[in-house]
Amino acid sequence: VELLESGGGLRQAGESLRLSCVPTASISSVQSMGWYRQAPGKPRDLVAVIAADDSTNYVDSVKGRFTISRDNAANTVFLQMNNLKPEDTAVYYCNIRVKSRLPSPLDYWGHGTQVTVFS
Repeated sequence: VELLESGGGLRQAGESLRLSCVPTASISSVQSMGWYRQAPGKPRDLVAVIAADDSTNYVDSVKGRFTISRDNAANTVFLQMNNLKPEDTAVYYCNIRVKSRLPSPLDYWGHGTQVTVFS
């Protein structure tokens, strides 16, 4: 299964983007769906996550600006990004975490979509 991301691009500060992530096949036992980002020279960090019970969590720097949502039937996850800032510039990665019989859950990752914000 691959995760296909779309919606990245070049925006001016204050503008918006909407990222989408769609798996190429159905995924069951989803534990959570989320978005991570990685800026040049920095580690990949969590941006937002939505759990199976629809609870959400955001990194402090995007609270009030970004909204994560999902379509359960299609295993699709979205990230609405408003009031973009230059520091949001990064490659954004989709993640779907699946419950497994192993000690650790199974993670699926997208290949990333570039978001660039200029002032």
